[in-house]
Parts: sequence; structure tokens; C-alpha cells
Amino acid sequence: MLRWRYGTVTNIRNSWRGSCEVDVTIEARTPDDRTEAKALAYTHMVGQPQVGDRVLLNCNALAKGLGTGGYAMIIALPDRLPPDDDRPGHIVKARYTPQQAMMLAVDEEDSPHRAAMTEVDHIDGMPVIVADLHSALAPTLAGVLADRPDASVAYVMTDGGALPAWFSRTLDGLSAQLAGVVTTGQTLGGDLEATNIHTGLIAARQVLRADITIVSQGPGNLGTGTTWGFSGTSCGDAVNAVAALRGRPIGSLRVSDADARGRHVGVSHHSLTAYGRVALAPADLPLPLGLAPELDAKVRDQLDGLPDLHRIVEVSTEGLVERMRELPVRLSTMGRGLDADLGYFLACAAAGRHAANLLS
Repeated sequence: MLRWRYGTVTNIRNSWRGSCEVDVTIEARTPDDRTEAKALAYTHMVGQPQVGDRVLLNCNALAKGLGTGGYAMIIALPDRLPPDDDRPGHIVKARYTPQQAMMLAVDEEDSPHRAAMTEVDHIDGMPVIVADLHSALAPTLAGVLADRPDASVAYVMTDGGALPAWFSRTLDGLSAQLAGVVTTGQTLGGDLEATNIHTGLIAARQVLRADITIVSQGPGNLGTGTTWGFSGTSCGDAVNAVAALRGRPIGSLRVSDADARGRHVGVSHHSLTAYGRVALAPADLPLPLGLAPELDAKVRDQLDGLPDLHRIVEVSTEGLVERMRELPVRLSTMGRGLDADLGYFLACAAAGRHAANLLS
């Protein structure tokens, strides 16, 4: 299950909030072991690596050739352990794994936000944009701020992809434009920690004072190419949670005419399944105007097959490309940038614009 290796840090490559990327020389155990690789340390968990440190590594991602998560992961600096962290907190994330972390939940008794979290049990009509992929966060935020630059926007991260929020360079780059990050379920490392999406949404509204919230999994989604075997089914669950909390669910459509996999062309089967079969509450599904003609026709035909439960809302995309180009982070989905998969990013930005319009 785990590919354990020792290595030595040879170079510090890059750092961002909560993470440090390094080069390591790996002590080979088999003839096909890579001897040089990139490795990633979550500094809040293992400490700050230095050149010359001996490190304990999990090399599964290297062996499997993973893309988004293709690092050797630093499990420990065994010869230089970090000091104990005695801050308050009683909830455990990454539970019953060797690196389970004790965190302070936003609503537990020791939290300074306990009173705000227990005052209400709803989110008071807040628009909540639900997206399949983490790559949707930046263009969706651009769509909100294009029309409502004063809007307070929070991000709620679910646990279908990466568990540490520290893995995301996007979150680091967008920190000045977000009201805050709430990590829910098994995820950790946000500005606030929540036990599930329901408390995460309430925290976004009550503690971060968000006008709008964006919900998606972290980087690196899971999919098996089958009808139900993908982590994005959580989009439907999120729609249900928003409705249960008296919010306004907005289902961002995963759209593409650049993906080589047929199941993701037009509206991805991820969106069709999550909104068509998992979501039991009505949501607004923003349809971006200005898609390429063939893509637009396919998307409309696919949306005609969804239950009448949802509301298809046509949204202008005028000016959104320019706003996305102004973002302080690089746009990329499945290795494709803005120009290579324009339909995908326009659909995300349209969802953000629709949420902004609901505030007017």
C-alpha cells in the first residue's frame, strides 16, 4: 500500500502557504527506483525541511506516475522533529492514519466562534456555487468580482481530492481576494476547520461574513470512468446541503470541447450525474452564452435531458475572459489553459456572474 523510502534534501525549490517543495536524492531499494525527485512537505505537520535533512518519504505517486500529485511526499524529518503543537482543538482529521491531526473546529466549545456558530442553523439565502473541480475556483471568483468587486467570497473545500488545503497554490495566490477558506470533513489547513459541509457553509456565512460561497473539492479529483465512480458526485450532495440550510444552490457546469474523453465532451457526465441523479433539491444551472456553436448546441441538448427540477439560466459572458486573464493565478484544468479549453472556464465564470447578480 505504501512505497516507503528514505531520502536526503538537496535543494529548496519553492514555498507557499503551508507547503515547501524540495529536491531529494532517494535511497534506492529496487533497480527501477528514481534517485532524484521532487518532494513536498506540509510544514505545519512535519516542520521546515533544510538542505541536508534526511527525510522519510511516501513514493506512491512517483511509482504510479500521477500528475497533480506526482510528488514524493515527506512523511517526517526523523532526525529533526518539529516542536509539539499544544494549541486547543479536539477534532481529528485524516482520522486513524499515522498523520492524523488534531484541529480546532469552528463550532467546538474552545472555539472563539462558538457563539456565532450556534446562533443560527441556516445561511439566510446565501448564493452558493457548487463546482466539480478545484480548477473552477479561480474563474468562478473572477465571474463574481467582474460584476460585484465588493462582494465577500468564501471558499469551502470538500474532501474528494487533496485533503490538505496547503497543497493548493491557487488558494495561496487568491488569498487576498477570498474572505477565507473553510476545510471540511477530512480536509484540513483552512482558515477555519469544520466537521462537514453543513457547518462549513454556516461558518462561511456567520464567521467569514461571506456574501457568496464557492464549494469544490481540493486539487486532484478521483474518477474510474464509470457512471458512479467519481468524487464529483459530492456536487449533488452539496446542492442538497445548501438547500437544507436555506441557501441558494448554483450548479456550475463542467463543460468542454477540448477533452479527449468522450464522457467529458459537452457537459461532463460528472455534472449530468451529480445534478441529474444525486441532487434532490432544485438548483440554478448557469448556461454561458458565447460558447462555440457546436459546443453550445451539444450542451443545450444535454441539458434538455436533465430533470425539470433545475432552472437553466442563460448568462452573458461579455468581459469575463478579460477578468480571468487579470487573475493573479494561472488557469489550468487537466493541463489545459484558458485558450485551450475556453468553454470550461467560461462556464465557471458564468456561474460566478450569476451568483453576483443574485445579490443585486
